[in-house]
Amino acid sequence: QLQLVESGGGLVRPGGSLRLSCEASGFTFDEYSIGWFRQAPGKEREGVSCISSSGRRTKYADSVKGRFTISRDNAKNTVYLQMNSLKPEDTAVYYCAADVSSCLEYHYGMDYYGQGTLVTVSS
Repeated sequence: QLQLVESGGGLVRPGGSLRLSCEASGFTFDEYSIGWFRQAPGKEREGVSCISSSGRRTKYADSVKGRFTISRDNAKNTVYLQMNSLKPEDTAVYYCAADVSSCLEYHYGMDYYGQGTLVTVSS
């Protein structure tokens, strides 16, 4: 059974940092692209970032470029999202997702999602 479990969310002040983790199980992790999405109250889900199965290719939404970094450790079946210079508008539930397809059109959606972790940026 494919499972994705996010962790690392919390409350942080504007300008602060958080690192989210996505631990995967139940599938061949290094054959899947992994993406991060977020959904703020009253807004549609937004693709934030994606990393290819090998880790060699990454994509970012314009709103987070230069502030967020995605990485993966295939030996640990884990993907990370390092978030720096956080802004109040980054407040959302963050979900990781998996798909056998490439990251090319990840922002349209992926096949499998975790339960999410809440990130709140507020002073």
